[in-house]
Amino acid sequence: MRLDISNRTLYRFDDIVRESQNEVRTCPISDSRQHLIAYRLSLAPASRSLAFYDYWGTRVDAFGIREPHISMEIVAEAAVETSEAGPRPEPCEWEGLFDPSFRDLHLEYLERTPHADWGDRLSEAGLEARDGDDLVATVVGIHDLVRERMIYETGSTHIGIDVEKVLSDGHGVCQDFAHLSVAICRSLGVPARYVSGYLFTASDETGEDTDHDVVDVETHAWFEAAIPGYGWMAMDPTNGHEVGARHVKIGHGRDYDDVPPLRGSVSGEAGTEVDTSVEIRRMDPSHQATVVQPPLTHTDMEHLGFQPQQQQQQ
Repeated sequence: MRLDISNRTLYRFDDIVRESQNEVRTCPISDSRQHLIAYRLSLAPASRSLAFYDYWGTRVDAFGIREPHISMEIVAEAAVETSEAGPRPEPCEWEGLFDPSFRDLHLEYLERTPHADWGDRLSEAGLEARDGDDLVATVVGIHDLVRERMIYETGSTHIGIDVEKVLSDGHGVCQDFAHLSVAICRSLGVPARYVSGYLFTASDETGEDTDHDVVDVETHAWFEAAIPGYGWMAMDPTNGHEVGARHVKIGHGRDYDDVPPLRGSVSGEAGTEVDTSVEIRRMDPSHQATVVQPPLTHTDMEHLGFQPQQQQQQ
């Protein structure tokens, strides 16, 4: 499936800020289920961005605006070709989790983190979801338990709320569903990671497909659990749908703090109003994309007699 994505964020400051430094994580990855065709980042005020990959393998576009400004617009455009995921792994016994090489490789996804720090309530939920010696069935059970215990409610929580409270209150958004699942997995010794991305759907709550080829959405989140001998098994507890062709992955980490779409700081004391919109367009499979080429370097442009471009294509 060919999906074209436009992610626009506009910051409005109520006073002039002298400088801002920012990181953007909006570029989809290429993996066994999806292929990044093109990606472009446009900035206003114009700024040169530096692209690199962080420790977790997510592309980061870092940029600074060193002139006084009262607003900042970031537009990230991507074209991605996706496919359905392969079949779920066969039943797997727990013994593989205790293999020293497996544990060493996944150690960082077993530890407590600020957004996935479990207590007694989550530990009990994990024991309830455990399905004998079948690790795969247990991960599915955790997914099902979170689905049963939680109600999707926009605006009901915020990033940073304790996951024990989230489970106790019984409502949240996709980030909460993902963090809960990650924390419960880890409470049982199952490596799990938080995934940031997009979902082509009419509603995050239901995850249903639509007859329309254009949808307005928000960023989405799900989780992946490590299965010995298989790899990472992806599950979407927010809506219960299989992670497949309508899911677009940006990156993963221990929790939200490792893959925030935007992170930055400003020099000044201005208040901030943020307006974000994400549009996903489902394209005709026969449509051929024009691949966005990497930008010319400063040296290239000077050699050709050009001035630096106002928008950076990456």
